[in-house]
Formats: sequence, structure tokens, C-alpha cells
Amino acid sequence: MSEDKPADTAETAPAEVNAIPNGKGHDPGEEISAKTPPAEGGGNPHRTENAEANLPEGQEFLSGVDDKKTTHFTDFEGKTSFGMSVFNLGNAIMGSGILGLAYAMANTGVVLFLVLLTVVAVLSSYSIHILLKLSGIVGIRAYEQLGYRAFGTAGKMAAGIAITLQNIGAMSSYLYIVKYEFPLVIQAFLRVDKPAGEWYLNGNYLVMIVSVAVIFPLALMKQLGYLGYTSGFSLSCMVFFLISVIYKKFNTPCPFSDFAFNSTASMLNVSAMDPGGDPDPSCIPKMANLNSQTAYTIPILAFAFVCHPEVLPIYTELRNPTKKKMQHVANISIAVMYCMYFLAALFGYLTFYGEVEAELLHTYSRIDPYDTLILCVRVAVLTAVTLTVPIVLFPVRRAINQMAFPNKTFNWPRHIAIAVVLLTFINLLVIFAPNILGIFGIIGATSAPCLIFIFPAVFYLRIVPKEEEPMTSFPKVMAVCFATIGVLFMIMSLSFIILDWTSGSSNASSGH
Repeated sequence: MSEDKPADTAETAPAEVNAIPNGKGHDPGEEISAKTPPAEGGGNPHRTENAEANLPEGQEFLSGVDDKKTTHFTDFEGKTSFGMSVFNLGNAIMGSGILGLAYAMANTGVVLFLVLLTVVAVLSSYSIHILLKLSGIVGIRAYEQLGYRAFGTAGKMAAGIAITLQNIGAMSSYLYIVKYEFPLVIQAFLRVDKPAGEWYLNGNYLVMIVSVAVIFPLALMKQLGYLGYTSGFSLSCMVFFLISVIYKKFNTPCPFSDFAFNSTASMLNVSAMDPGGDPDPSCIPKMANLNSQTAYTIPILAFAFVCHPEVLPIYTELRNPTKKKMQHVANISIAVMYCMYFLAALFGYLTFYGEVEAELLHTYSRIDPYDTLILCVRVAVLTAVTLTVPIVLFPVRRAINQMAFPNKTFNWPRHIAIAVVLLTFINLLVIFAPNILGIFGIIGATSAPCLIFIFPAVFYLRIVPKEEEPMTSFPKVMAVCFATIGVLFMIMSLSFIILDWTSGSSNASSGH
């Protein structure tokens, strides 16, 4: 495969000009001057006019730099280390989905959950492999531009819309956590047993305050690279969450009693035995379990590994980028998140069994709303999800720019306006959305299969020429299977959710 051939890649470099909003920080005056090497192939002539006027400066910027490393894709040399790239991608993967995994395990059983999690992780890794292979072949490191190369404007729009839906779903779920957790944290800090409608205990007001005071300033950053420092911090918050979940499993009696304030007395009583010495049936883990809520499990799991819009920008930032190196970054990130997901789900489930709620942290507050450790975990999770919102917002803004303003250079008023509109829309969605499962389920069942399975496979079939790989070749056959899995997955998940809603048996509203 001719992944690194300059002749293949330089032709589409201009498509990257607007596609990657991250990387080394240029001053506004430098932004255009360092954009692209000369367009050799002229593959997208209508996209080059912004950069051509400044070509001599662009060549000067790239002079003395190893041609093979930098001139293919980007206007800057990747500076991000291997380790930081793992952090960045890990943070893109790690979302609020981890809070719903214990509930997912309660509705599938331990073994079935592990099988599903493993399958989705392996498929996500293979999907990233396809994306990296494509970006090497055609020299494009933007999801929307791969769509444009495969199907023209329709492909670009499809990818842009899927990324927008997926990441709006993700941001909604993060702000949903702020809405429901932040009031409980303040309530516990102030020891308010029965709120009397104070404004500072109203989740809707708190979401708006956090959006304006924290998320909006971070979302105004010009490049995603500036937010890299929040990735490590977000992940450390989630590691603290995981350690606490494991610790609480061994310090929570089963069956637990609501609002057992005197938890110290029952701390050692974790034997799950009733007075007769038999195990309590509600404290025995189920290895496999199918019920109406199982329909939500597959979308929640698929949602848990979606990082595909962020893969190519992170690849762009990687120091000395190669396809193999980026695949290692992806595999390590997915493996680490896989372990964290499984442990968080397992110990969350083994703490509460069938009593676990759609949002794990709420279940702990039923035992002791003033538990210091859980209070700290809540603050850590709130911090992590709040700091992840701006990172997830960047691909959406890039997608909107690609769809609506494809030939425009960077513009501060537009940059700020898109952030304002997105945050306003997501705040409205969170304030009026019925429950977290609705968000996870519907978004996960539609855009996640597109981004993970269908688009990479279809783009691959379309972009790789038949002369190089006939339709009967192994990679093409695999791509067809991959796309088929995605379509089946989408139909199955949506059917389950619609059936569940129409039967009226859904207790999704238990997501309080």
C-alpha cells in the first residue's frame, strides 16, 4: 500500500486547511502563510485558492523539514508525544457512558456484557485501522474530507451530520450529568436535607452557569491542542472514580437499605447471607440476563467507544506520524478504556445488583447522601465531564465549517458564533430532554454505527481503486462485512428501542 507516497498525498493537502482546527498555535497573521505545500496533483483545485497566494511563505516555512513527515497533510509539524496522544484519544473515548455501564451489565449479565464489550472494542480498533489506511492512501486527515473524496458533497454532508449528531449527543450527556449531579453535590456540602426551591440547587441554572463560566471560554480556543492538558486531568478524575467504585463494593452491605446513615455499623456485613445462612437471591450476580432494557445496552456500549471524529486530528498532531504509530496509540487507548469500563461496570453491578440505576452515582446517594468519598467522586466526575465538553465541541464546529463554509479561512466572529449557537442548543436540549437513556439510546443507535462501521467501510470500498484491490480481495470483503454489521446493528438497536417504547414497558424514566 502506498501510504506515504508524496505524489498521492500532496494533491489533497488543501482540503486540510479548514478541516483541522488544532495543532501548533500560530498567531492570527501566520495562519494563512503556513498553510500548504504546492498542490501537485490539483485534485481539488477549487479548494486551493485561499492558500495559493501565500505559497512562497509556505515553502519557506516547510524548508529544511523532512518532506515525508510534514508536507502531506498539515500546515504544521506534529508536536504531540506518543503518551500525550494516548491521553488525548483516551479522553475522547472516555465519556459519561462509563456511568451507565453498571446498569447495562445488570440488564445483560456479566458474561454477555463482557462478550459485547470485547466485540465492540475489537471492531472499533479495526475501524480506526480502516480510517488510518484511507488517510494514508489519499493524504486526508479529516473525516468529512474522506467523505468528500468518496462521494463528493453528499459524502461530506453525511459524515458532517453524523459527527454533529454524535458529539451533540455526547455533550448533552455530559451536561446532563452536571444538571443532576451538581445540585446534589452543593446540597450535600450545605447539608440541606429538603431543598426549598433555592436557585443554586436548581440543575437548570447550574448547567447554564457552568456552560458560560467554564465551557464557553475553553470552547473559544483556536486549536484543540491547547486543551491537551485537560485530557490527563480528566482521565485521572475517572481513575479516581474507578478506584472509589471498587473500594465501595467491599464497604457496602447487600442488600443495602436506603439512607442508612449509620453505615459504619453495617460496613463489615457484606456476606450477602440472610439470617438462615442462605445467599440473598437479590445479591447473586446474573451471568446472562435478557429483558426489555437490554435493548439499550448495545447502543450504550457502542457509544462508549466512539472516538472516530477525533482520531484523524490526533494523528495530525502526533510527532513523526506514521500509520503504525497511530494504530498503536489507538490500540493502547482502547485497551485501557476497555479495562476501565469493565471494572467500573463489574464493581458497580456487584455493589447494587438489580438495584443499580441508569446513573450509577445516584445509587450511592440512596445509601448515604453525605458520604465524603462519593461526594469527592461526584466532584471528580463533574470536573472530568465539564472539561471534556470543549474537546468534543471542536469536531462539531469543524464539521459545521466543512459543511457550511468549506472555502473560508479562519474567522473569529464565526468561530465564536458557532460555539454560542451549539452551547445554547445543547443547554436547551439538556434542560428539556426526558432522560439520559433516551439520549444514549437514540444517538448511539444511529450515528455511532455510521461513524464506527458504515462510513469507514463504504469510504474504503469507494476510494481504494479496483485495480489495486478487486472487490474479491480480503480487505474489500472485510469492508463489506463491516458495513453490513453496522447496518444490522443500527436496525436491531432502533427496533428494540421503538418496540420498548411502544410496549410501554420502558422504565427509562428511572434515570431521574
